[in-house]
Amino acid sequence: MLSQHLDPIVAITTAPGRGAVGIVRLSGRALGPLIQALLGRALQPREATYLPFAAADGQPIDHGLALYFPAPHSYTGEDVLELQGHGGPVVLQLLLARCLAVAQAPNADGQACLPGLRTARPGEFTERAFHNDKLDLAQAEAVADLIDASTEAAARSASRSLAGAFSERIHVLRDALIRLRMLVEATLDFPEEEIDFLQKADASGQLQRLCEAVAAVQAQAQQGALLRDGLKVVIAGQPNAGKSSLLNALAGAELAIVTPVAGTTRDVVQQTIQIEGVPLHVMDTAGLRDSPDVGEVEKIGIERAWSQIGQADAVLFLHDLGRAAQADYQLADQAIEAALPAGVSVVHVWNKLDQCGELTLPDGALAISAKRGDGLEPLRQRLLAVAGWEHQSEGLFMARERHLQALRQVQVHLVEAQAWLMAQAEHLDLLAEELRQAQQALGEITGEFSADDLLGEIFSRFCIGK
Repeated sequence: MLSQHLDPIVAITTAPGRGAVGIVRLSGRALGPLIQALLGRALQPREATYLPFAAADGQPIDHGLALYFPAPHSYTGEDVLELQGHGGPVVLQLLLARCLAVAQAPNADGQACLPGLRTARPGEFTERAFHNDKLDLAQAEAVADLIDASTEAAARSASRSLAGAFSERIHVLRDALIRLRMLVEATLDFPEEEIDFLQKADASGQLQRLCEAVAAVQAQAQQGALLRDGLKVVIAGQPNAGKSSLLNALAGAELAIVTPVAGTTRDVVQQTIQIEGVPLHVMDTAGLRDSPDVGEVEKIGIERAWSQIGQADAVLFLHDLGRAAQADYQLADQAIEAALPAGVSVVHVWNKLDQCGELTLPDGALAISAKRGDGLEPLRQRLLAVAGWEHQSEGLFMARERHLQALRQVQVHLVEAQAWLMAQAEHLDLLAEELRQAQQALGEITGEFSADDLLGEIFSRFCIGK
């Protein structure tokens, strides 16, 4: 463990601003002397004590509750002290400064009360919980995901990950992989034995079942990642196709200005909505057209629209039913479709159903009225299908792109391992190496194998008090 992880730390753990309650948290080793000097008394473990928080001159900064959690039975695994007072920013800053001052003040022996106490870095409390084996890395990430959850389904999934549901699935895979590695290593260590360890233990069947189990976890993790990150959806089309009206209809609020004038939308307007708990980041963009009368501001808006389309997970290509029979309109739509990035999912939507009678549309086409709300539910379901949502949020755990990448690496190594296993004894050392790398990729998810720069990147995104 690095020396910086041994320093005692302190921070305001509640969100900035005013509130009914504010908390200052300390974590370190042997906090007893600081507690005595700061509060004038010892505290009973895990028992709330109401008392004044005194300044250097003895006058109270605030009155509140003090809670002491001795190691290892605390969030960080170290001694933890929480001071819960009123949530004013000035009061909390005074209390934080008082903790730092008391820590450096000399005691009767002339030594600092708590040498090295410093303010915590973002995520450092949770990072210490990870280093002290209170949480694995997937659980630690779930702490931030729970705080950042934008939907109820995402919060429930993050809570399951925090409780260890995802980690447990990874540990089951790891244990199966370890058993298979032991068989292969035994065959390598005792090649002269007549018993074929691999055939007798059905190594091929074990490896196949392991591949299937990894695929199942990967599919479930993909759903969890969708709950966390959502889907970026860009509404695109020619001017006056009803893009802003569709955004307003999906959001249930008047977010974008709607007028009959072409080029009203000049910039990207974004709103996050949720469908069955899945967050969709929907963007209304400027109408796409190539005309000599396009002004400089509208031209910039069109450039930004294409930029957003290039980053989209899905594009809602909105067509105007009222102009569908016009040759120039058809040609312009075809030009836009030809310019869409390859690989992006495109959902063709025909708008202004309220202005048209009976229609003949291509198979699978969606006809809507953004003005009246007709056809919005089938559109929502189509978006979920494009996202890959399977309509099963129960039992899901939260996952990140980092986890998906690791699981894909596991699959790659297991496929290679199957190929070497088919070659039998000539390449068992290569089989063993692929299995080792598969286990290492699994270990990256829970933090068994993690580089310091990865940990720094993960925990730096936490809030300071967590």
